[in-house]
Amino acid sequence: MRLLVLLLSLSMPVIAWFAQRGAFGPTNGEISDRYPTLLVAAGYAFSIWGLIFLLDVLHGLLQAGGRRRALASLDRAAPWTALGFGGSAIWMPLFSAGHYALCVAIIFAATLGMVQASRIVLADPATRAVSRWALPLHAGWLTLASFLNLAQTIVAYRWLPTGDMLGWSLVLLALATLALLLVNARLRSLPYAAAAAWGLVAAWVQQHDSTLPGANVTAVAALVAAALVVVQLLVAGRRRRRH
Repeated sequence: MRLLVLLLSLSMPVIAWFAQRGAFGPTNGEISDRYPTLLVAAGYAFSIWGLIFLLDVLHGLLQAGGRRRALASLDRAAPWTALGFGGSAIWMPLFSAGHYALCVAIIFAATLGMVQASRIVLADPATRAVSRWALPLHAGWLTLASFLNLAQTIVAYRWLPTGDMLGWSLVLLALATLALLLVNARLRSLPYAAAAAWGLVAAWVQQHDSTLPGANVTAVAALVAAALVVVQLLVAGRRRRRH
């Protein structure tokens, strides 16, 4: 299973490279322009994948050999990590091919995998710092991205009104914020909170400049959500220091 984790960690940046060159169909940016929503992050935010992929590859290499082979926690985390890495990899070509509903199921499953893997790794102080950064950072970004993906799928299939998206967009943002806070309370991880806040601030930037009806309200809501995630982490840190 650890070898599978390594192979999947290597596959993600390779598939991403092909996806961004249109090898599987329209790029993520082109699809985002085709189905504009009130829940989308500014383009610069997706540069976080470069850091995520780098750390994931390092985690894959480190957990596959050396002294860390003896850590039982990495054995327990491996199936969940494979689910997260595999889901992230397969999502890219499927999204380009227009299988949006399937992609929603995949990205939520990948999020579950990364959150569970992060929980296991963070609970063992013997795991390396690379792993304690790689998995929660990936988990934090996917948690938010899964709801953004759902919003775009709603617009693509017109499951809900696309002329006035404010109501259901705020509900989705509230659910995303709740999910982030619940997981953040469990993991108490700086990388997880940082990825979530990065994405939420980028959503504020995107909606602040958007001309879609209700974008200004969504922008403020995204900024509030980012503040909540950061404050929660700071409060948890203060409590840990006190104890």
